[in-house]
Parts: sequence; C-alpha cells; structure tokens
Amino acid sequence: MRLAIAAVGRMKQGPDRALVDRYLDRLSKVGGAVGLDFRGLKETVESRLDTVPARRRDEAARLTTGLSEDCVRVVFDERGKSLSSEDFAALLGDWRDAGRREVCFFLGGPDGHDPDLADGAERLIAFGKMTFPHQIARLMLAEQLYRAATILAGHPYHRA
Repeated sequence: MRLAIAAVGRMKQGPDRALVDRYLDRLSKVGGAVGLDFRGLKETVESRLDTVPARRRDEAARLTTGLSEDCVRVVFDERGKSLSSEDFAALLGDWRDAGRREVCFFLGGPDGHDPDLADGAERLIAFGKMTFPHQIARLMLAEQLYRAATILAGHPYHRA
C-alpha cells in the first residue's frame, strides 16, 4: 500500500528537516517488508488569500491536486480522534489487508483544514488537543509511520 504525505508549509534545511528525512528514510527501508511503500511528501506554501475560508480552500485544492480519487484520506486535525501507536499501526494494517492501494495523510496550515477536505476524509486523527507548528506535526507523523511499520514487522523499536 502506498503512503504519501501532503502538507502545508515548507521545511527549510536544518535539524528539523533532517529528523523528518531520517524517519521517512527508515520508513522506506522497513515499510516494504510489511507492504507499506512510502511514495513521498508533497509540500505547498501557505495561502496568502484574504480570508480564512479562502485560504483553507486554496490550500486544500493544492494539497489534493493529482491524488487518486480512491486513496484513503487521513486528515490530522485537533478535532480528530487520538490513537495509540498500536491502534494507528493496526489501522494501516487493516487498510493494507483490505486491499486499499493508497493512503494520503494531510497536515494543514495555521488556519486548519477546509471543512470539505475534513468532511471528505475517511479518518480524522489528532496528535492531541494541542496545536503544533507544521515542522513538529510533520516530524510526529513521520516517526509514527515508521513506528507503525516496525510494529507491523514485529521489530523491537516499539516497546510498550
């Protein structure tokens, strides 16, 4: 099953980006053995339109351009459900085992997600009730994807 991340905000070179890249590289190496194929990260800059609804629509349109219609859309939003790492891994495993071909994870900008994108998501997930900058949210998602692959592989990285 292919995995992709679509995110508002571009990360500059530096330690944050290096950590994200490290976890995504680890995911690429471990994921194949458990049927998870990381296909990349799509970044878009924050919209500069005048109103919050217009910015959200603009960002959602750019994030979803080129995605297949049948991909599982997972939107990270503070109103979503918090999952344990084991539950997140099980969710990915269930989608993989059900024959789903692609999962796309959406990380929004400072104004959040367009309601249509959130409403059309198969799953809303939260990292908790706190709000995080895009660099930290991206790092947490990258690490959790890697952790999910190791859980599915029975690798000792995850010790609960």
